[in-house]
Amino acid sequence: MGEWERQAIIGVLGGGGAFAAVFFPIVVVQSRRYGRVSLARLVGAAAISVYAVALLAYTFIPLPDSRTACLSGGIPPQLTPFAFVGDVATDVRDHGTGALLTGRATLQVVLNVLLFVPLGVIARRYWSFGILTSTALGLLASLVIEATQLTGIWGLYACAYRVADVDDLLANTAGALLGALVAPVVLWWMPRTHDLRSRRLEARPVTVWRRWLGMLLDLTAFATVSTLVSGAIIGVRVLLGGIAAPTPLENLVVACVAGIVVVLVPALVGSGGSIGQRLVWLEPATPSGARPALPRRLSRAATTGGAYTASVALGAVVVDDPFPALVVGAGALVSWLLVIAAVLSVPLTRGRRGLSGVLSGTEMVDSRTRDRRAPSAPSGPYVP
Repeated sequence: MGEWERQAIIGVLGGGGAFAAVFFPIVVVQSRRYGRVSLARLVGAAAISVYAVALLAYTFIPLPDSRTACLSGGIPPQLTPFAFVGDVATDVRDHGTGALLTGRATLQVVLNVLLFVPLGVIARRYWSFGILTSTALGLLASLVIEATQLTGIWGLYACAYRVADVDDLLANTAGALLGALVAPVVLWWMPRTHDLRSRRLEARPVTVWRRWLGMLLDLTAFATVSTLVSGAIIGVRVLLGGIAAPTPLENLVVACVAGIVVVLVPALVGSGGSIGQRLVWLEPATPSGARPALPRRLSRAATTGGAYTASVALGAVVVDDPFPALVVGAGALVSWLLVIAAVLSVPLTRGRRGLSGVLSGTEMVDSRTRDRRAPSAPSGPYVP
């Protein structure tokens, strides 16, 4: 049981890390596919991440030492269906009738069933598969696991270090079937993808959390572009025989390129909404409902994204003389304060327009409120 508990801890910690890694992609996909972020389905995605890692941990960990794993020739497969019945009988004979419920052979079968119940639940209710498809998915997943064990993780080991058991295949499939049957009761609260997609184009209120989510997505886009550009510069320098550490000038170039791509270019296109705002169906508009003119779009972008770019770029500047260094530091501080003010001002301003909206004289609206009957008039009115 201690081993099973360790594997559960690995599942929780590893699954949490996996979910954190895919959190923003999931948010983007949900926002574009459903028209909003579904908290219930985010919880479901987190549970799936934990379950997937736990499933791998229970079926493959602990990994043996590759130098000693195959000294005895490996573990032969168990290909006799229902052989577990004899194992349970042996436990009862050796340890009494209590082993019928608590013996290791019984617990092994029960665990194999329970291990695949979540897969059946997920497939039936979260992915909207039918009962037969959900059960078949469990069978396929179990077959892949048993084949992986039989082949020593597809040749990573020279032999099978864990037993490939046909009874495990049967128990796993039974667990997936059981999960598919109880899924409507267990996940009754989980919204269906069809229902969410049917309301995809329905305009929704501009909330503080939605505005902040757009800012987080902008920050993620900035970090992604910065990482790609920095990686390209370092790669070229290493190929040319240089050192791997980036120089201050290169860091400045990275910040400027990311600012152009993530901040400036979106401000020049369409309504001027940032990448994050567009992903969560938001866009700026004038009080009359028209799309902002270029000066307003640029001032909006400069207040938040531009200030953040300036803070990163100034932070990369290295100046030896005291007075220029003080000027650069003061500029970076002012830029950071402007970014902080832009973020904190969102809940304090009318319509959640934030500091950028106040300074540019614009509002923040749901992009789906625009009258779609006149696509040729990009500056047309908004439907109230």
